[in-house]
Amino acid sequence: MAMTTLETLVAPLRHSPRLVEAVDLLSRQIEEERTRRNRFYEEMTPEQKIEFIDGEVVLHSPARNRHLDASALLSRLIGTFATIRGLGTLKIEKCLCVFPRNDYEPDLVFFGSEKAATLKPDTMKFPIPDFIVEILSESTEASDRGVKFEDYAAHGVGEYWIVDSEAETIEQYLLRESGYELRAKASTGTITSEAIVGMTIPVRAIFDEAENLATLRGWM
Repeated sequence: MAMTTLETLVAPLRHSPRLVEAVDLLSRQIEEERTRRNRFYEEMTPEQKIEFIDGEVVLHSPARNRHLDASALLSRLIGTFATIRGLGTLKIEKCLCVFPRNDYEPDLVFFGSEKAATLKPDTMKFPIPDFIVEILSESTEASDRGVKFEDYAAHGVGEYWIVDSEAETIEQYLLRESGYELRAKASTGTITSEAIVGMTIPVRAIFDEAENLATLRGWM
């Protein structure tokens, strides 16, 4: 999938008489970005929620309460289920995931057993996750649906959930040959994960404490 996408991207330049100039320009840009990225790694601190996207440092503002509540409830569900079944590990927010060009700190990330086994106590730069959740905010929606959506799909994130804590809806995207496919968009009913094998949760359990606890009790 990724190779086909790349071929499509560079096709207009492959036979252009300005190919060499274009490659030189891109090479300079990559080198400049590499310098800025190394500086980003040196200067970032654990207190910040910070990302490196498209050559620029992006510092995020504090989240609203409903965002934090949805994150807490969903992380409790995923973390509990994955721990009970021994499926991998969940990380929350300040987990810097390193992609070929960009660095992201998604709201929730899940690493299956194979990748989880590579993580060390002092790991600060994490591999590409198997599953990502982004909870929308006004300042992040464009990137959550834009560059992140494209980057996650291009580099093998098998499942991507976009949670709207204001509308109380969830969108589930599964990676297929042509990119992400919308499997479900719901505010009620259940949603079944593909990346976290066997996990089915009520959508309301992401937004309602009582429903969340009832779901957890059903797993015990």
